[in-house]
Amino acid sequence: MELALVYMVAGLSSRFGGRLKQLVNVGPRGETLIEYSVKQALPAGFTKIIFIVGEKTEQPFKELFKDNYQGIPVHYAFQHHNPEERDRPWGTNDALCTIKNLIDCPLVVCNGDDIYGEETFQILTNHLKNNNHDATVGYRLIEVLPDTGEVHRGLFQTDENNFITDLKETFNLEKSSLHPEHHHKLSSMNIFALFPETINKLNNRLIAFKENNKGHRTTESLLPNEISSLIKSNQITMKVYPTSSKWYGVTNPGDEDIVREQLK
Repeated sequence: MELALVYMVAGLSSRFGGRLKQLVNVGPRGETLIEYSVKQALPAGFTKIIFIVGEKTEQPFKELFKDNYQGIPVHYAFQHHNPEERDRPWGTNDALCTIKNLIDCPLVVCNGDDIYGEETFQILTNHLKNNNHDATVGYRLIEVLPDTGEVHRGLFQTDENNFITDLKETFNLEKSSLHPEHHHKLSSMNIFALFPETINKLNNRLIAFKENNKGHRTTESLLPNEISSLIKSNQITMKVYPTSSKWYGVTNPGDEDIVREQLK
């Protein structure tokens, strides 16, 4: 069965000083963050890799991964951004929809600046091989909050069979003040197992979103929001699986030191 591994690496992080945080060295053998993540993913049986790149990320990623990585074909999709019309690209849903003409098989899509754990990829590829609806994984909320500072996290609401009824962004979460009864809530870290039909539906929403937001220079079509809208309008069904894998992410300067220490 053909399975695609899709990484969103198009944008630079303003909070990371304009550097490519996906290419910082964090692994015990000097692996970059993205290499460490790909290393965890490939045992799940992916047959192609797609990097969604932007103007600043295209060349470095092509130099690192070329058109083949450890025997797996590598493709590139480009998220365009016209600075005369927009202050930033149209968001993560726009990034994902750049693969619509490249994809003809089920896929797992995730962020290139997060490490998800080998089990997570195995759960999602097993789902794609045995089902015809979409899926994602949920991490225990307490385990994806930093020790200090506030963050935003998407929290799942599910029915009795773990099918998602809503995915809500919750703001200003802080580990020290999180009520114990919320520790086990499942949080989304933007990794999804999708079928090509879902990409088409997301693209239809993107077309309408751009039409409705003409002239807006910063409004973004965000993937979790659009997936949640498809779920609530009964256009797709998506199951969430709990994972015991550890999630590690790089958002702000200094995070790479924390990840490096944890991966030792």
